[in-house]
Amino acid sequence: MSLKIGDIAPGFNLLNQDGKRVSLGDFKGKKVVVLFFPMANTSVCTNEMCSISDNYEKYDKLNATVLGISVDSHFSLKLWAEKNNIKITLLSDFNKETAPAYGAFYDVFVPGALDYKGVAKRSAFVVDENGKIIYVEVLENAGEEPNYSAIQDALK
Repeated sequence: MSLKIGDIAPGFNLLNQDGKRVSLGDFKGKKVVVLFFPMANTSVCTNEMCSISDNYEKYDKLNATVLGISVDSHFSLKLWAEKNNIKITLLSDFNKETAPAYGAFYDVFVPGALDYKGVAKRSAFVVDENGKIIYVEVLENAGEEPNYSAIQDALK
């Protein structure tokens, strides 16, 4: 399923890196940037989450919360966040329900080399205060990062 601007963002209830449940509904009345990423401890994912983390005040000033979601376990997300000083909330879609609901899911990741089944596509969604999607970016190439300027523009 492919989400588009104007759609209601699918809800989720996932464990964060500290093992606490977090749902999209927890942020009602606030904008949310939902960033899906393929795998913790990989170079591009680390660069993306560290970049967002280092610039978090920009998102905070725009009344936005940033959530990073992957299919990694919350245990591995915690270790990765601590190792890299990632300050944003990371969520585990270990059961692989949320990424497919957003259309941000590889059936096979790196076919012919890794052949991992069910990995989140690097994607960015901005959800407004009412739960509607106001920005969508789903990248087919996991080596690319989202357009941070476009995300910030959508938040304005």
